[in-house]
Amino acid sequence: MRRDGAGASAGTRPASAEDPDLLLFGERHDAPGQIDRVADALRQLAARDRLAAFAIEMAPAGTSTAALPRSAAALSIRQALQWDDKAWPWERYAPAITAAVVAGVPVLGANLPRADMAKAMADVSLDAQLAEPARAQLAVALRDGHCGLLPESRIPAMLRVQIARDRSMAHVMAESVVSGRTAVLLAGSGHVDSALGVPQHLPTHLTVRSIVLLADGDRTSGRFDATWATPAASRDDPCTALAGHMPAPAGR
Repeated sequence: MRRDGAGASAGTRPASAEDPDLLLFGERHDAPGQIDRVADALRQLAARDRLAAFAIEMAPAGTSTAALPRSAAALSIRQALQWDDKAWPWERYAPAITAAVVAGVPVLGANLPRADMAKAMADVSLDAQLAEPARAQLAVALRDGHCGLLPESRIPAMLRVQIARDRSMAHVMAESVVSGRTAVLLAGSGHVDSALGVPQHLPTHLTVRSIVLLADGDRTSGRFDATWATPAASRDDPCTALAGHMPAPAGR
């Protein structure tokens, strides 16, 4: 179900600061301290018996730790989630994932499975799943995220994949709702933007709170319900590295 609008919580009921149906955390994938904040939030919810599930962008939809005991070893957790160390360093995400497992709460893969990405690229029906103004903003974010190096011919297909990924995460979250408890999602910050990402594809009757984890010195133009500050993060210019792996854009 598409949510239209451009406000901070476009198309949603105002999310209560206390135990919404869904709590979405947006991270920067290489910023320190952010996963520890999420792990703390999970433990606090679990301590009050208010944590329904913990869904993550870092594992494909259909994977789950639900069958594992609270004492499950890291290897068992990674196998259950079909963890890809090349894409997502386990050491970064282990604190939050382990916090949920120890609490007896299922960790759920929420991302679009890699095998479905080619189909999503060609699925023109996805073009209608986000209002045109939001699609235009998402295209700008996609270009900026690829440092202006992405060929224009690839934009439509990559937009569809982004929308399909958001819809996959939204589906997992909607299926995780438990009355009186909160299901939590961890994903890249763009995915939890209230006007462009997962919130746009959620049922409108759910209360949703979107929080961006923002490293000191970073800025965001996204729409979120709250910002949690985290320590500054230093890194090499990502555009320099990306330029070495992509052809120069044509037809611009």
